[in-house]
Amino acid sequence: MGYYDDGYVHIQKRYKRKRKKKGWLLTVFIGAVVGTFIVIMFIPLLAKLDVLPYKIVYEHEKIQLPEEIDSVSVTAAPSRKMSVNVITPVTEAVEKVSEAVVGVVNIQEASFWSSRGTVEAGTGSGVIYKKDRDIAYIVTNHHVVEQANRVEVVLYDGTRVNADIVGTDALTDLAVLKIDAKDITVIAELGDSDQLKIGETVIAIGNPLGIHLSGSVTKGIISGTNRFIPVEVESKGRIIDWFAEVLQTDAAINPGNSGGALVDMNGKVIGINSMKIARHAVEGIGLSIPINYVQQTIENLEENGEIRRPYMGVELTSLQDIPVEHLQKTLKLPTEVTKGVAITGVERSSPADEAGLQELDVIVELDGEQINDLTSLRRHLYTKKSVGDTMEVTLFRQGLKQTITMKLSKYILL
Repeated sequence: MGYYDDGYVHIQKRYKRKRKKKGWLLTVFIGAVVGTFIVIMFIPLLAKLDVLPYKIVYEHEKIQLPEEIDSVSVTAAPSRKMSVNVITPVTEAVEKVSEAVVGVVNIQEASFWSSRGTVEAGTGSGVIYKKDRDIAYIVTNHHVVEQANRVEVVLYDGTRVNADIVGTDALTDLAVLKIDAKDITVIAELGDSDQLKIGETVIAIGNPLGIHLSGSVTKGIISGTNRFIPVEVESKGRIIDWFAEVLQTDAAINPGNSGGALVDMNGKVIGINSMKIARHAVEGIGLSIPINYVQQTIENLEENGEIRRPYMGVELTSLQDIPVEHLQKTLKLPTEVTKGVAITGVERSSPADEAGLQELDVIVELDGEQINDLTSLRRHLYTKKSVGDTMEVTLFRQGLKQTITMKLSKYILL
């Protein structure tokens, strides 16, 4: 009996020790849970009272940053709070020039069958580039204001004002307008298009598809410089009248953007958007007139209301547009002469008539520069000669080569 009694006592002692140990662990666990709950509950209050060295930002208070951030400025205040100010170069450039980009409305007389006296025939964009006392000057495209009976300008804040056409030029597709300057506070700063590099970031600002989308901004790069595209002015699609020098960009330029600004990252205007190549399977090709070329044209338009180009007084056809059999049979050209311009008509009392040029003469050089076609002749005449200049014309007449001196007079378009 003694043995069993001792064993029973021993078992009871072990059982009491285990119960005591388990009770201690349970107490610790419950204390930890309660303590954690209290800390969690009081952290927001302590942070709000600036007792803790940090600030809690809840999910709905988080700042949503754009996918592309060009620069982020972070400042830490002595109070240990942090502020994030997101400013991008694109934003700065747009803010600098956007108020100088306006809408241009072409208003024409309605047709006989319309009940309205006038209608908005089209809309485009323009750029305020100059302010002279009480007059502000706007550059836009010729085709934006073409055949307008009246023109209105829609300012940045939506205000509509009447505009006068100072002058237009179909060949360069540029026009100058003027408005009352009393409400004008921002003038666009013009840059240097000759300094542009391929791959440089640019921004197009304008009114694509109409005034209701005014101030639209698209971003891209300079895809090419010194591009030359065909322009048809008088020929109505029959022949190319001119090759315009343009900048190529992949910034979206749509109808209504015409006349708007192409801006560099300094907020300077480096081009006037003019047209978009819209062909099947062709996207991302926008065209803009280089601002250096624009400046020369708008200065002439301001001064004269037109571009005073030198005038020859002839009707011309490029040799490549003449059937091959007529080159020798009709024009009597040597077989090696395949490039040049044939005279198909001479106006009376014109510079060409006074110089002695005749129908069927074939011009091959001007001032010693080779002339391949009608476009190269116009380029030489319009970019290298002025009204009143003399010009040496080298030509073939009945198979004989000769040079004639001509004095140029004034005319708007050849």
